[in-house]
Amino acid sequence: MRSILAAVLAALSLPVAAQYPEKPVTLLAGYPPGGLVDVVSRLVAEGMKPKFPKGLNVVNRPGAAGSVAVAEAARAAPDGYTFVLTPHSALVIAPQLQDLAYKTPDDYDPFINLVAYYPMIAVRAESEYKTIEDLVADAKQNPGKLRVGSPGEGTSSHLNLEEFMRLSGAKMIHVPFQGWGQSSPALLGGHIEALVAQPGELRGAVEGKRMRVLVNFRPERLKTFADVPTAKERGWDVHNGVWYMLMAPKGTPAAVQKHLHDAAKAAIEDPKFAADMANRGIDVDYRPGKQLRADLWREYKLHTEILIRTGMLKR
Repeated sequence: MRSILAAVLAALSLPVAAQYPEKPVTLLAGYPPGGLVDVVSRLVAEGMKPKFPKGLNVVNRPGAAGSVAVAEAARAAPDGYTFVLTPHSALVIAPQLQDLAYKTPDDYDPFINLVAYYPMIAVRAESEYKTIEDLVADAKQNPGKLRVGSPGEGTSSHLNLEEFMRLSGAKMIHVPFQGWGQSSPALLGGHIEALVAQPGELRGAVEGKRMRVLVNFRPERLKTFADVPTAKERGWDVHNGVWYMLMAPKGTPAAVQKHLHDAAKAAIEDPKFAADMANRGIDVDYRPGKQLRADLWREYKLHTEILIRTGMLKR
């Protein structure tokens, strides 16, 4: 009896982290269902589930270019039961433009980078713009005529567009949406003339001959869009990529972060996951937390310069 009591007391004295996870875990996704953030979140969650016997649920929290979900995660208890999958734009751009529950890469715990990719500009299949040069020429002749959608104000897609307009001299109107689920119907319905979107979102529309991609903001051409030129090869040095990572509230125990990290790493190392990402024009891009925080600080400072140059941030 005494030995049983000792065992019970020992179990009760174990730190919470040692018993993790003892209840369902929530993975927040900062964009609506159907978009790339949602798709990657659900694929990664599915691969992580073996390490979460009590359940791992994906919950969409769209809004403010992904920062609504990140802010919720930043305010959550640092116990590993709420974490977020987010594009790095919500971490290095949004907090410089808004008053959020987090400000810099030191205000949360990024524990793994999952994938990376580069946005592209697309038009409707029946559009008069056959090449990116056609689009630029019309935008120069008719400043403010062309409307170009993006996944939101201050996203990497938006800043690629701003840099592209600066370097090409094209004057277009940026129209922010909450994601692909809103921007693609707007393009197909003729409410905007072009949009900036991700390879995985565009592929189905291109294969279905509903859209045509004009340019890729990538250092080199993408194999799955081999006929699409890069902005760089056309003389406009624009190639800001997008990273998707997992982030926990500041102060989440190291043992809990390791459990989350290891589960996510196993998920992205599954050959099926890598093949699915490749089909969507996305690269698996593993980076652990320590390296990731340093990378985020570099990107934070680089984006400060871009935001000031575009007039979005005042010094």
